[in-house]
Parts: sequence; C-alpha cells; structure tokens
Amino acid sequence: MKLAAYLGGLLGIALLTGLVVHSDVSGMLQTALRGGWPLLWLIPYRTVTFLLYAAGWHVLLRPYDPGRRAGMGYLLWVTTVREAIDRLLPVASVGGAVAGVRLLGWRAIPASSAAATVIMEILLTLITSWLFAVVGLALLMRFDAAAAEYPRVILALLLSVPIPLLFAKVLGSGSLFTRMQGLIVRFAGVPVPPAAALALDSAVHSSLRRLDSLAAAGALHLAALVSGSVEIWFALRLFGHPVGLADALILESMVQAFRHVAFMVPASLGVQETVLVVFGHILGVGAETAMAVSLVKRLREVVYGVASLVSWQWMEGWRLRSQVQNES
Repeated sequence: MKLAAYLGGLLGIALLTGLVVHSDVSGMLQTALRGGWPLLWLIPYRTVTFLLYAAGWHVLLRPYDPGRRAGMGYLLWVTTVREAIDRLLPVASVGGAVAGVRLLGWRAIPASSAAATVIMEILLTLITSWLFAVVGLALLMRFDAAAAEYPRVILALLLSVPIPLLFAKVLGSGSLFTRMQGLIVRFAGVPVPPAAALALDSAVHSSLRRLDSLAAAGALHLAALVSGSVEIWFALRLFGHPVGLADALILESMVQAFRHVAFMVPASLGVQETVLVVFGHILGVGAETAMAVSLVKRLREVVYGVASLVSWQWMEGWRLRSQVQNES
C-alpha cells in the first residue's frame, strides 16, 4: 500500500507539473485573488458536506449504539478527521477508515460494529459516486462535442457498474473476512483472531439487511456529493465567470468520479486539476480559471484538514497522558 501510494504520488506530481508548465501561473493566481475574502466562506461551508456524511454514518451506526454514545457532534468531528487523513496524508484513501474505527472505539463502540458501518459507507460511496457521475454525464451529453470527444469516459462508467454490485454480493456472502483472516495475518502481519473476523462478518451481514438504513444513508451521501457543486458555482461567480448550477454539478461529479478511480494518488494530486481543466474547457471555463478553482478547493482542504489533524493529535496526546496518570 505504501509503495502504491508513493507511485500514485509521483504520478500526481507529474500530472500537476505538466499542467503548471502549460498554464499561465500568473493568470491563475490573479484569477484566484480576484475572488477576494468572500472565498473564505467556503471553509465553514464545507461543514455542510461533513454534516451530511456524519448524518449518514449516524443512521448506519444507530443499531450498534442504542445509548447514543457517539452523538452527531462527535461523528461530525470524526468525519472531518477521516477526510483530513485521506486527503492530506499518503495513505491511499484507506487510513481515514481505520482511524474512524479507532475513534469510535473511544466511545466504547465494538470494533466489529464500527468497522461494519465504515465498510457500508465505502459501499455507499461507490454506489452514490457512480450515480452522481451518471447525472453529471447526462447533463454533459447536452454538449454535442462532449458526446463525440469523450466516449471513453462514458464507456469506463458503464464498465464500472458491476463493481459496487459485486462488492455488495461478496460482502453479503457472510464469510468474507473469516476467509481472509489467514491471509491478513500472513501477509499484513496484523493479528486478527478468528472470533473477530467472524464478528465482523456477522455485523456486515446484519448491516446489509437493513435496507431502509442503507437507503437513508445513501441519500445523505448523494446530497453531500451534490453540495460540493455549490463550492465550484460560488468560486466561479467570484472569479467573474458565472455558470449555472448544472454546469457546476458536471464539474464536481467528474472530479469525484476520477478521484475515486485514482484513489491511490494521495489527495488526487494532479487528478483534480486535470479533470477541472479538461471538462472546464467543454463548459467554456478557461484553464487558468479551472486551475484557480482547484487551488481554492485545495486551500480549503488544507485549512480545514490541518485543524482536524491537530485536534485529533491533541486528543491522542490527552488520552495518552490520562492513561499514564491513571497507571501511576
């Protein structure tokens, strides 16, 4: 995983370098500065997206946490930490899930139950991201040039349909992690007792049977994805290049689709910029303006993400000091 993350990082840097070389960097910075201080509103606005994700997670967690030990406020914080880890650290978009299970353990949520809800979130992310991309491509098809110029994107989307369905089928078998237990111990060196693997399989199977919870959480996940379109719409208006919400949704849906395809690239470095430039060109958005939008999104991620990571490390240190004091 580390090697894949490093290789993905090199690929992302190469993509980003190529874009910078062929772009007007001064023009991009001037465009970004044109937005002025109102761009700062994108930082607190990001909380809306996190709230929707946290609400979806709360729905999935409800059967395993009847005492509401992990409330919405706590889940909102954990959601921001997970996002910060996946976006800012070289963990190939899986470190946040591991941290989420750990942080739920602080509220006495069993690891198997916490892991089951995180796995359900991954499944819902695959499904909702695909649906979001379908909506974006349907809107994109109104541009005749797009239908002729990007058939590979449409083909790739169609070929990806079986992935979430196959994932759900494998999870529904009820014995995936029990079968993988020996492989995890052998190749990853992680001691996973058979009883833990069996408990995780049971929790996952139970979660899959709660179709109403999955549907509600999926709707909230999809709403969270759509909310990202407002960021692009708002930034482009401030840059003096206003577009409709439909155009902003196209750009955001393509960014999210390619982010998930290139999940091994840390923070989708270079991928996000390339997608915004390519699809922005179709919508009449210049390369420098598209790069400025990506820059603003990056800055928002860094500001929000660093604050979340610092708070997480502070909590880790506080818990460690408390344990030492109790032992002494």
